Amino acid sequence: MERWCFIKRRSWRQKEDAMRIGSAHYAHIRDAINALDRDKITAHKEALRGDGRVKDLEMRFRWDLLWASGLSRWISDTLYPTGVNDDHIDTALRKVVRELGL
Repeated sequence: MERWCFIKRRSWRQKEDAMRIGSAHYAHIRDAINALDRDKITAHKEALRGDGRVKDLEMRFRWDLLWASGLSRWISDTLYPTGVNDDHIDTALRKVVRELGL
C-alpha cells in the first residue's frame, strides 16, 4: 500500500528519470534476453498463466527472463554497487519486454 502511494505521488519528471540503468547496461540486458529461445519463452509464459501461485504474471515473467538470461551474477556485481535497485531493474525489464515484443 505504501508503495502505491509513492508511485501515485511521483511527478512526471521523476517518472522519466526512473530508469537509472545506463544505455550500455540496458543494451547488455536486452541482448542477453534477446538471445533466449522465443519458443521456450512463449511456453514458459503460458505455463505461468496456468500456475495459480503466480500473483503478478508480468513481473514474474520479466524476472524469469532475467534469470534465464544468466545475468543474475552480473547484476549483483555490476549494477547493485552503482546504486541501482530492483525497481530500476524492473523498469528496464519492462522496456526490454515491450521493445522485443515478448
